[in-house]
Order: sequence, then structure tokens, then C-alpha cells
Amino acid sequence: MKIYNTTLGPYLEHNSSFYAYDDLSFDSLINQPNLYQFLHDTVTHKVAQKDFSLDEILLPPIVSQEVWASGVTYLRSKNARMEESKDAGGGDFYDRVYAADRPEIFFKATAARTVGHTQGVKIRRDSKWNVPEPELTLFVNSKGDIAGYTIGNDMSSRDIEGENPLYLPQAKSYDKSAAIGPCILVLPQPIAKETEIRLLIEREGVGVFSQATHLSQMKREFAELVRYLTFDCSFPHGCFLMTGTGIVPPDSFSLIKGDTIHITIDPIGTLINTVE
Repeated sequence: MKIYNTTLGPYLEHNSSFYAYDDLSFDSLINQPNLYQFLHDTVTHKVAQKDFSLDEILLPPIVSQEVWASGVTYLRSKNARMEESKDAGGGDFYDRVYAADRPEIFFKATAARTVGHTQGVKIRRDSKWNVPEPELTLFVNSKGDIAGYTIGNDMSSRDIEGENPLYLPQAKSYDKSAAIGPCILVLPQPIAKETEIRLLIEREGVGVFSQATHLSQMKREFAELVRYLTFDCSFPHGCFLMTGTGIVPPDSFSLIKGDTIHITIDPIGTLINTVE
């Protein structure tokens, strides 16, 4: 089941039909206890809309939530971070956090700095080395439970982070630095470890980079990341947690304006953003 945020309110997609929730706000819907069962029960008495298009009404699936992120959760990411920061003497930090009990978790974006499917993302004007980071993103509800999944793009300025690990907030957090969408997938069981994450970057309609990874390549468990995120930190409307990337373009690659980023995670869908 997939929940969409739209200009008309929240919608549920189930078996190619759409169901409106006129009586609930998006925040209220996604924070319902036992969300999958709630959605399943309401479908039985709601009227399905067969001919329905989201194209003109789709919004990012976020209203009052914050976006947080996890770092160095894949070996590929650890190695890339070590390489980019070795000249600054920070390479050892990433090796140590990869092996540590406590994961790296950082604040990424407010809802106002987050964009959705087909909206533009940005690269920092003071950065010359920018990449997307495709990540499975958890929706964690107000009780601290993983209630759904979406696709995240953690836009990153690698040269700024590599100059000094303390510059991480500047490398990660700025206007339109986070994209999530197009929906929140709600499942009766945890998402499969065999799930694939695919990245395609197009420039003037031509693919310039593509790569894939699987959730099974993650070192950390989702419950572990959520436990550290929610320890002494409350989220009255829930929050989103990007779980790290296992896809890193080569050091010679950097995004430029006009590039189109496609991130696909089946069965969630594809998140598409163009660099402004």
C-alpha cells in the first residue's frame, strides 16, 4: 500500500485504485497506530477511484516531519569518505565510526528544505564536487516505530565534507538538499533485505552514471539506527531517516545544473529530480 500527499489531501493507492482520506490530515494518517492494518480496514468501506492521476497534485510526502540521515552504513561509503578526507587527517574517523557500536546520525533537513518527486534539487554554490546519495528512507512514526518506507536523495558536497569532517552540516544541509518520495510504502512485514537500490544520472538525456546496490550490503540494522535516533529525542509527528548509501560515483564525477537523477527502489517506485 502506498500513501501519497497531494493538494487534495492524503491518498492511498492499493491494487491500482486510489482512496481519499478527506477526514484525516496527512500527518494524522501516517501516524495511525498499526498503520498497515488501519489502511487495510479502511479500504473495505471506502469508494475506489479508478481513473485518477497524481501528476498535477502530487506533493512531497512530508508536512510536519524532520529528515535525519545515517552515514557510513555501507562499506563502499566508508571507503569513499576515508579517501575524500585523508588529506585533512579525517579519514580515520570514518573507519572508526563504521566499526563503532554507535552509528553516525545527523540532522538533514526541515520539511521546508525538502523537495518531492519531479521537483528540483540544488547543489551548493561554494562547492565544486557534488553527488546524489540514493538511500532507502524510513518513516518513523510518533511512537518511534518504523511505519513505512520511501526513497531519499541525500545531496552531498563531497569537497566540503572532505576538507574537514566538522563541515558536515554545511556539506549536507541547505535549501533543496533533500528529496524524498514519491510515496510512503506501507507493508505488513519489514522490507526485504534483497531489495535493490538503483541510481541513474542523465545529462542532456544521456546516462552518465548508473549503479545498483542491495539493502543486504548494509552493515547496520534499521532498528539499531532508529533506536539511536529516538534516544532522548522525540518526534511528535514522526520523522524520516535516510539509511545511508552504498552507491558512490567516481571521484572524477560531479553533478552540474540540468542533470536528472533517477533513484529506483522496487516496490516503492522511482524518485526523479533535476538539479537546478
